[in-house]
Amino acid sequence: MSEQATRAPTAMGMGSAFRLLIVAIFLFGGSWPITKAAMSHASPLWFGTSRAALAAMVAALLLAVLGRLRFPGREDRTAVLFLGAFQLGGFFVLTHLAVALVPAGRTAVLSNVVAYWLIPLSVLVLGEKVSTKRWIAAGISLAGAGVLIGPWAVDWTDRQMLIGHVMLMLAGLAWTIAIIGSRRWAPRSTMLELLPWCFAVGTMVLMPLAILFEPDGGIGREAWPHMLFIGLLAAPIGTWCVIEATSRLPGAVASVWFLLVPAVGVVVGALWLGEPIGWDVLVGGALIVVSVVLAARS
Repeated sequence: MSEQATRAPTAMGMGSAFRLLIVAIFLFGGSWPITKAAMSHASPLWFGTSRAALAAMVAALLLAVLGRLRFPGREDRTAVLFLGAFQLGGFFVLTHLAVALVPAGRTAVLSNVVAYWLIPLSVLVLGEKVSTKRWIAAGISLAGAGVLIGPWAVDWTDRQMLIGHVMLMLAGLAWTIAIIGSRRWAPRSTMLELLPWCFAVGTMVLMPLAILFEPDGGIGREAWPHMLFIGLLAAPIGTWCVIEATSRLPGAVASVWFLLVPAVGVVVGALWLGEPIGWDVLVGGALIVVSVVLAARS
């Protein structure tokens, strides 16, 4: 295991990682209701493919202008494959299919609940030490997520709803595998320099599936503004922020902070799509905020 993957982050590194996470939280939290709205005029896999391809082009163009566009070195390629295949390929496939079956707010919650995957895998694979306060924070965050999901309000006899929930849990696992892989085989180049290649790998995972399973699919004119916002802004910037932050933060801390994404997604989904806000949203959101504060201070 490389020293870069295991060294403890400095206070300055932790501070910048939290700022990056805050940016990602608002970008990704708002993206789920936007994606849900786009599904009325776009097929899921083609929408995911388009946003990944557009993000790859935007990131490549930016690096070319900065004179920093170069092919990943040997030390970078394992991380690029993990991030591209799992976080941007597998995660996009599962979440874009699921958002057509599950409300946007619920999609935002379940797809970002990585604590039940990330914490044990960080301990087993990376050998991280998790303090008692962080275990408590993770428990509170999972309780908050459970309230937000509201399993008592779901018709579990609905096969499509059940499949959608399973997809979202697997999406959280795919994201977790990407985090573990990129930390276990930490790249030498910066994440910004690797971003277009990660999105390119994700596009190569998504496109064959879109061609195979959605031969008549595509993106309607009404969905283009949604795709452009996500592909030009939310996907490249938010993904870069998340990858940078998770490379600096302990898994227990990062997994708790990720749950602010669904809190934002639930609020935006309610305000824009009219999804209801009840006691479960208020209580679940409050539990997540408490867990984030506890994790930040532990």
